[in-house]
Amino acid sequence: METGTVILIVVGIYLLISLITGIIPGLRISKSVDGYVAGDRSMNVMLLYFVMGASIFSAFAFLGGPGWAYSRGAAAFYIIGFGVTGIIPLYFFGPRAWRLGKKYGYVTQAELLSDRFDSRLMSVMLAVLSVVVFIPYLTIQMKGAGFVLSVISEGRIPEWAGAGFTYLIVLVYVYFSGVMGVGWSNAFQGLFMMVLAWVLGLYLPFALYGGVGPMFEALVDAGQAAMLAAPGLAGDGSPWNWAAFSSAVVVSAIGFSVWPHFFMRSFAAKSERSLRLSIVLYPTFQIFLIPILIIGFSAILIFPGVTPADSILPHVLMQLELPAIVIGLFCAGTLAASMSSGDAILHSAASVGVRDGISKATATPVSDSTERMLIRILVIVIGLISYYFAVASEVSLVALLLASYGGVAQIFPVVFAMFYWKRATKAGALSGLFGGMLVNVFFLLNPALKPWDMHEGVYGLAVNVLLLIAVSLLTKPDDPKRVQKFMDKPVV
Repeated sequence: METGTVILIVVGIYLLISLITGIIPGLRISKSVDGYVAGDRSMNVMLLYFVMGASIFSAFAFLGGPGWAYSRGAAAFYIIGFGVTGIIPLYFFGPRAWRLGKKYGYVTQAELLSDRFDSRLMSVMLAVLSVVVFIPYLTIQMKGAGFVLSVISEGRIPEWAGAGFTYLIVLVYVYFSGVMGVGWSNAFQGLFMMVLAWVLGLYLPFALYGGVGPMFEALVDAGQAAMLAAPGLAGDGSPWNWAAFSSAVVVSAIGFSVWPHFFMRSFAAKSERSLRLSIVLYPTFQIFLIPILIIGFSAILIFPGVTPADSILPHVLMQLELPAIVIGLFCAGTLAASMSSGDAILHSAASVGVRDGISKATATPVSDSTERMLIRILVIVIGLISYYFAVASEVSLVALLLASYGGVAQIFPVVFAMFYWKRATKAGALSGLFGGMLVNVFFLLNPALKPWDMHEGVYGLAVNVLLLIAVSLLTKPDDPKRVQKFMDKPVV
């Protein structure tokens, strides 16, 4: 049997197992929106750990991480920097959200915020913002799946077909099972890709250079010392400056904890203790990024000129004399990274779009069964829109992610104010959120107009915080009884 055929059979078996793992848990949850979106609040520590871990260990990490190490060197360590620091705010926000959700029935981030600031407009704004930033994030996962299947089939499977087939499977189990299907498939996919990441990350430098140390020494001897000097290279190959690097880490870390799909996992926890323990354990997931980045460094000298850089991992796999089954397993691990984030994003985007957007924008109350049906329909719609961008866009995976983080980071100031500043008002929160989003988008579209070479999200946050404080102090305080509900520790 030909090598390519064996590889595709292995990948096909993996996809079948993922489908089964994703569908079966959906049979055990209630048929309500609470069951579909929050899993009847029954996720234990293990499921929460893998669901939250999948938020970072995605196609962006498995393909974009090696791609940045391969093309931009030390700049790739930005990924570890924001991943470690970005979880800290959730340790404080998450348990508060869980207690409020348990007592008052919240299942999304926007439900908390719109209730605290008594604003349907805020709910709709957050729904639109969430879906808009989710689409490029989901596009990342689809592009990654397309890269992998195209390279391992030596072009016989085009990227559009690889992305389409992989995400058809994701669509099916997200459609039928909701968050519990996402949780259990993430547990399977997470364990799978962790093992493979370490095996390949240690094997490559030893096979090609004789070890990790000799690999870095060879890069220096070959005149590639600039790739190893912090903070690495910019996209055009020039040295990246510390302002741009640091602002990318800060914006990503701030946005990380308030990603709607990540924040929503607080509501799915079985208990407050399970949530806190999962958050404390979460940084250990970053350990598995180390071998992923080593893969990119190991390819710089041996496989020069590979484009796009994001395809370096599957390219290296196909150039090594490994058994076809082994290559198939590694390719399946890369798909696992893509799917384990894609399913969570797809589920959350549809849930937020309906629960916080469509339901709040209509004057007539929507029934539970209708809302669940609309979420399922939106799963398909968002999947198709993201698929279109995945096959039509040429932007790198990490660039797509950075663009998304600038927008989602604008949610952080209003979340912080919701829990910790009584004087924050509806007008202040809306002004800050809208102003921050506007400034972020302006500088994203007009980078040449930035005063300093920093991530556009920093400028958005500066305007956001200024407007939130100024307008809040200039307007009448919100209803103290409603505000106090979010300051107290609810009894559940």
